[in-house]
Amino acid sequence: MSNAQKRPPTIVELEWDAELRVHATAGENSLTIDSAGQAGPSPMQALAIALAGCMEMDLIHILQKGRHDLRGLRARLIGHRAPEDPRRFTEVALHFTISGPVPAPAVQRAIDLSREKYCSVWSSMRQDMKFDVTFDIS
Repeated sequence: MSNAQKRPPTIVELEWDAELRVHATAGENSLTIDSAGQAGPSPMQALAIALAGCMEMDLIHILQKGRHDLRGLRARLIGHRAPEDPRRFTEVALHFTISGPVPAPAVQRAIDLSREKYCSVWSSMRQDMKFDVTFDIS
């Protein structure tokens, strides 16, 4: 048996609001998901937010744990989708802009660790998707 702590299951509840809009709750948090992306993010936008957010949080944690002087971190994700249903992401480009005197090798190591070990969102997605991650330090 593994020494890793077993996490409780992730539970979300969704209730149809109107048209193609649902109100989602996860614990004490809520979000409107709108197919049109008007009242809230579309499901694919929410997935993109989850992927970028997962990796960004990994980078923050890894760089701070390494005692690097991280002063800011921004992410920009561009996702390309298949032209036909199910119109999944076929290619994603994720770019991080790091503020502070963080060495480039430390950033690349954090990105690699996120992709290969820590980012549960990326690990849950199809691995045949083209996924480029870049960064710059300002």
